[in-house]
Amino acid sequence: MSGGLLMAITVGVSLAVLVFLIVTMVRSIRTGRTEHRSVWREFGLGLVLMILFFVTWAGQGVAQWQTYTDEQAQHGQPTELGDFISEFGQSTLENWQSEFLQLFSFVVLAALYIHKGSAESKDSDDNVEAALRRIEEHLGTLPESAPDGEDRWKLPDTPLQLQD
Repeated sequence: MSGGLLMAITVGVSLAVLVFLIVTMVRSIRTGRTEHRSVWREFGLGLVLMILFFVTWAGQGVAQWQTYTDEQAQHGQPTELGDFISEFGQSTLENWQSEFLQLFSFVVLAALYIHKGSAESKDSDDNVEAALRRIEEHLGTLPESAPDGEDRWKLPDTPLQLQD
């Protein structure tokens, strides 16, 4: 296989991963949004990081285009879009691998998936609720309205509902 074909495959796979992450984030926003709340309030972190990513990526492209055209002019060679895309793809993949794509992926995946025992995991809410119940029973401050057995208090769907 030629180097150009491998670069095209690598860029294609990277763009497919980026599109997957964006589609997943949009789907998460559509399904997880609470009525009467702005999208910015509930998903602001992910949206801001995504916007910062695209702004810095465009900035990188502009700066790299200027460097590329200056180098080509210095060597008396014509500027070719294909060569620039190859260089831009290489530097983009280096940046994505080390910072941008990794961070963006973490934010999106952390919003979608949990890790058992983590602070975001529902099982940790169950453990906290059980511990609080034991403490209140021990202190004798368990409200009479506290459900027994399988019945449970209704926890807020999101931490933001606590403020309302």
